[in-house]
Formats: sequence, C-alpha cells, structure tokens
Amino acid sequence: MVFLTIEQDFFNQYRLMYRPFINQVNVQLEEYQLYSSQWAVLRLLNDKGRHSFVEIAHYMSIEKPSVTRFVQKLVELGYVETVAGKDKREKLVQLTTYGEEIVQEIKAHLRPLFEQALTGVSRQEIEIATQVLTKICENINR
Repeated sequence: MVFLTIEQDFFNQYRLMYRPFINQVNVQLEEYQLYSSQWAVLRLLNDKGRHSFVEIAHYMSIEKPSVTRFVQKLVELGYVETVAGKDKREKLVQLTTYGEEIVQEIKAHLRPLFEQALTGVSRQEIEIATQVLTKICENINR
C-alpha cells in the first residue's frame, strides 16, 4: 500500500482538477476559435492593459516565440492589435474595441462553468485557495 504525504496529495488533487478543467474551458472557447492559453492573454490585456511580447511571455512563463504565435492568431481574429512602444523596436499588444467586447462575452459565457465547478465551495474557501495557490506560485518562481 502506498501512502501519500499531505503535500503529494495536494499536488495530485491539483493535477486531477487542472486537466479536466482546462479541457472543459477549451470546449467552451471553441466557438471563439481560442484555447485557454490565448484566453489568458486576452484576460491579461483586459485586466492590466497593453503589454510587450516579453512581458506576456514572463507573465505566462512561456517562451517569446509562443507568445508571437498566440498574438498572430489573436490579430487574425481581430481581438488584438500591435502598436509601437516608447522604443520603436518594442511592440505592444492591446485589445481592439472588438476584443474588449469579446472578452466580456466570453466571461459571461464561461461563468456557468466556473459556478458549476465551484458548487459547494464557499467564498471564503475560494479566497483561501486563491491565496494558497498564489503563495505556491511565488515559491516556485523564486
């Protein structure tokens, strides 16, 4: 018989939740021709304004070429545009007006999935879990 430590059990439960959740999000995003990672870029731009490719890569902990591919797709869809930064060599990515509308539409579209996933979980539990996950991210990224 194998006994898991509380730490192993925590990360195992996270893994068991994460993939099925992302798969369901991706199904919901299909009609917008998006995947969860592209949606994460749109949310970042919506929540925190324009960002450079490097800033997006850092925020998402991915390589800049991946960001370039995400942004190209989002530009094709009309959700974002690139503009020159202070340094003309730097490109910034920002939502278009259409992109701003789509973000609000997608948020509303995903709300039932989030509510269903959090059924029976109190607001206080959600806040605590958010704080715990934030702290874990900080520890990993040190």
